Amino acid sequence: MPSTLGPKIDRHGVNNLTADVKVFTRDRPWLLPSNRKLRHLRGISLRNLTLSRPPSRSRGKTTDDESLPNAFISPTKLFALRESNRLEHSRSSNDLKSPSKPNGLSKEEPDPESPAEFRPSIRNLRRRSTLNWSNALPSIRQKKLEDVTGGRMADSWFSLHCADISEPVHVSEVVDKAMNPSFRFFDLNTYGPSITRRDELTLKFWARTQNMEDYILLIELQLHLRSLHFIGKTLESFHHPLPQNCIIFHLPDGIYTSFTDLPWDESALIPAKNSKPHLQGAQPTSSFDALMRLSNLDDCIQDALSTREKLATHIKHLLSEQQQTFETINAASQARENLAATQRALLTSRKALISAQTRRDDFQAGLQARRATIESGTLSQEKAQSHLATARMELSSCAFLHQNMAEEVAGQIRRICEDVLSIYPIDPVSQKPLLFTIRKIPLPNATSPSSSSSESDPAATAAALSLVAHVVHLLSFYLSTPVPYPPTIHGSTSSILDPISTTLHSLPARTFPLYQKGAVPFRFEYAVFLLNTDIELLMSRQGLRMVDQRHTLPNLKYLLYVLTAGKGELPMRKRGDVRGLGKEELIGQRTEGDETAVDGRNGSLRKGNYAVLDKKKEGEGQG
Repeated sequence: MPSTLGPKIDRHGVNNLTADVKVFTRDRPWLLPSNRKLRHLRGISLRNLTLSRPPSRSRGKTTDDESLPNAFISPTKLFALRESNRLEHSRSSNDLKSPSKPNGLSKEEPDPESPAEFRPSIRNLRRRSTLNWSNALPSIRQKKLEDVTGGRMADSWFSLHCADISEPVHVSEVVDKAMNPSFRFFDLNTYGPSITRRDELTLKFWARTQNMEDYILLIELQLHLRSLHFIGKTLESFHHPLPQNCIIFHLPDGIYTSFTDLPWDESALIPAKNSKPHLQGAQPTSSFDALMRLSNLDDCIQDALSTREKLATHIKHLLSEQQQTFETINAASQARENLAATQRALLTSRKALISAQTRRDDFQAGLQARRATIESGTLSQEKAQSHLATARMELSSCAFLHQNMAEEVAGQIRRICEDVLSIYPIDPVSQKPLLFTIRKIPLPNATSPSSSSSESDPAATAAALSLVAHVVHLLSFYLSTPVPYPPTIHGSTSSILDPISTTLHSLPARTFPLYQKGAVPFRFEYAVFLLNTDIELLMSRQGLRMVDQRHTLPNLKYLLYVLTAGKGELPMRKRGDVRGLGKEELIGQRTEGDETAVDGRNGSLRKGNYAVLDKKKEGEGQG
């Protein structure tokens, strides 16, 4: 009876000694090494592609079966590994520095009497510096990363070769810029049993980096499928590091690899002649009937393949005999397709022709309309050219008349201003600068005429202001310049209106007196200000600049002086222009050297004893 104190081991190798031991399950292939053929090979991948040779360095430990990633781990060995991997204390930055002294002792030796566990000595430890990466700019880090990956990335492809065959059996596609290229799966069953039943092949890997012009032979591996090592069902379930330029073979039962650093010993697969098989009991195998059925099935498959080849050859022969008929049928169908395409193209061309004709008609109609417009424009231009000479003559005559009229108007304004100045003479007061009189009535120039001089008479000031207002009123008509503040002439009780102010709403409030007696002082002062503003406007229209607005009579004198200035004699007033003016003196009067006369009854000019009005009347009577 077996003892129950020992560990319980099941057939999968699970250690059930304690509950905290991790259960380890190992995948197993279902293809025997002797049964692996080329027909089972589905795909090939490459991992850790490296174009440079690995650096030669001494190994840290001896290579034995325990260092292999696929070595069998028994429950007892797993428990021993767990016991050996103890938790170590974390080390500070002081421990990472070199602790050696000249005498070989550390700075701080542990106390042998201390109950704490003695830490093992660590020599020549150095913390890896990452300051260059952490403080560098993103562009510099990106460039370094591109340089590192650019040296590792390469374009790669592979080819499969078999003995006694000059051409490669399979050539893969090119995988660009990859360090772990994975190629598309393939099927070698189409090459026949002469190739699919083999278990030996030669694999060649070709690679090229960005700095290389041609591909180089990276790996040339002569492989026996029996020497492959099973690593798992999928590559994701394999968590151990793979060596450089590790080739992965994809078979139906899982993933295999060939460790190139472990040479394959062919003698290990062939049993020795003198060695005796170590029997561990009877093992089940196939029966003779099963082997015979498998042989018959193989013969049937080979017969089916040969029959398929014969049928394919017979079908090719029949097709070659009927090749002319097929060519005729194909030519007829192609001719029908060409005819249909031609008809479609013809219909499309006809539609395009109709559209082009419509556009042509539209363009022709537009051209005709434009020609008619150009002809009418040409006629109008010719007419305008014919009238242009006459219009130019008329323009020159009109300009001459306009200039003469302007000169006459300026002369009449000069004459009228002379008359105004003779009617309202403005003379200076002796021994008093800037003090003038109008019709011998003095007018002070202070801001407030009432307070400017104690000797000023309010009545005389009111009369002088009324005369100034009358002169301003007349000049506004003579100069065709309306004043913004129109005065109202009533002798010594004249006033002036302010129609612009928005704070005044009634007409009495907008009327300001030009006299002091019985008036509010500030309203009288405002009236004088408005009158001076009118004088300033008249001066600005004549291009004059006022020195001081408070000087009423000096400014008015200056304005009249400029208006009466001119060259030559004063023009005479045209007699008869105004009805009722000198009728008795102008009847039948004629000038010397001219037959022009003025009709006293209607004021019309007569020439040669015939007036223009009489001619019109005679023409109307004859009509």
